[in-house]
Amino acid sequence: MKHFLHNGNTYPVDDQGFLLDPQSWDMNFAEGMAKECEIQSLSSEHWDVINFIREAYKKTGACPTIFAVCNANGLRPREMKKLFPTGYHRGMCRIAGVHYRINKMPFEPHSKERSAAELEALAGGKTYTVDVRGFLVDPETWDENYALHRALEMKIPKGQLTDKHWQVIDYLRSSQKQRKQIPNIYEVCENCQLEFDEFENLFPDGYHRGALKIAGLRFAQ
Repeated sequence: MKHFLHNGNTYPVDDQGFLLDPQSWDMNFAEGMAKECEIQSLSSEHWDVINFIREAYKKTGACPTIFAVCNANGLRPREMKKLFPTGYHRGMCRIAGVHYRINKMPFEPHSKERSAAELEALAGGKTYTVDVRGFLVDPETWDENYALHRALEMKIPKGQLTDKHWQVIDYLRSSQKQRKQIPNIYEVCENCQLEFDEFENLFPDGYHRGALKIAGLRFAQ
């Protein structure tokens, strides 16, 4: 366990700087963590986004998608990037004290079965080991069949991956392989020439729970 210290207050955090307990969040934490995320001071626009994320978490038990945040606050990608330059997950969610993996809502029975066992492919009898959230444990075992299988479980119409889906998936995987780092959603949209609403149409479950999961990637645990 690590700790984040600001103005004399100490907060238990994980290796990425996320609060282990979202209930321990306060404005002091947000102000201190903002500086870690390349933001010198939080404006009213920052607080509108942070408060929306906090309220959404309280109501639903889950971190909202970046699409929901942008729509609720009337922000476009460039505006969101200017407010939170390090990204959605590594910026605004971190400052708001809510991790995208955090979910107070109970799993559906079939989700428990999938997380407890290995995900079996639709063809060929191949299996893929996934964590409790359904993320592929070893990205090297990923293949197109895995992506198609995951797409069927999500809100993608008929589980069909178009050329645009594959463009995003290929960019994510090649970036991770070449740079040893997963790009943030701003980079993906810029390099794939997508607006946020177009990205949302492609991956309705969001960036982390949609695009990254299908691409067989996940942030370090």
